[in-house]
Amino acid sequence: MQHKVVVYRELPNQVLSFLKNRFEVSYFPNLHDENYNNFLSELKTAQGLLGAGMKIDQELLKEAPNLKVVSNISVGYDNLNIEELKKREIIATNTPGVLDDTTADTVFGLLLATARRMPELDHYVKAKKWEGTKGEDLFGVDVHHKTLGIIGMGSIGRAVAKRARFGFDMEILYHNRSRNEEAENKFDATYCSLDELLMKSDFVCLMVPHTPQTEKMIGEREFNLMKKSAIFINGSRGKNVDEAALIKALNEKRILSAGLDVFEKEPVEKDNPLLTLSQVVTLPHIGSATAETREKMAKLAAENMAIALEGETPPNIIPN
Repeated sequence: MQHKVVVYRELPNQVLSFLKNRFEVSYFPNLHDENYNNFLSELKTAQGLLGAGMKIDQELLKEAPNLKVVSNISVGYDNLNIEELKKREIIATNTPGVLDDTTADTVFGLLLATARRMPELDHYVKAKKWEGTKGEDLFGVDVHHKTLGIIGMGSIGRAVAKRARFGFDMEILYHNRSRNEEAENKFDATYCSLDELLMKSDFVCLMVPHTPQTEKMIGEREFNLMKKSAIFINGSRGKNVDEAALIKALNEKRILSAGLDVFEKEPVEKDNPLLTLSQVVTLPHIGSATAETREKMAKLAAENMAIALEGETPPNIIPN
């Protein structure tokens, strides 16, 4: 009997063909109110669910009594209720590795853009305000030979450290749940407490997953520990930062500026004060958003799905 897979995210044609050659596929490239009931109807008889971003919680899983595999097209999996999946003996997989370099490029680009005020000065030129000598009011800050503190030295954190150490001769401090010998040996990274990292770093880069333990781990206390000249970069998840505390720290000039790819609520709310601050660079959660990388992620998610439904152990099972 052929397994049935429900896909709720647009896939490259070759990845969709890969799935259709193996399974019965119900495809929802753009899930919305008008087709959501049809999606739920198809989910009732599905063994596999593949996509990204949707909350896979107890309520949704009640609609999927035959589900055996959930394949996330993402390295992050805070949208999944892992305990509930475990209880129902449903395998969950993600797509680590293939997006590390692309996401690190985005994070380091955000660091550079914030330090050198690139978006702000781009607007300045396009507004036809550039008329004479460039004064100090247009100056940014150097990145090279500064100290970068990385909170969360996973694979993407290490990719950021590599760019910082070998591209910009930066000193690397890091804080992690455990020591990372690879980072220490390859990038001369120094392990330290979170407080020491915050006090010593010129740039603070948050790269941890979102878990109950990391939610709002950076708040008023942490911003108060940073240098007044520090630049804060969030390449992790918006909920890992107390956004109100960040706004307060920026308004009170307790830190210099911030570069954000993520927000507490996404899409970011139109009245969010962060959108009015010229010293904040904002991106729409595009860390891994290149055509090449998104295709690799979709392909890996499809392969995870196929291996699991064919009775083998997929290489990227999310730990319980």
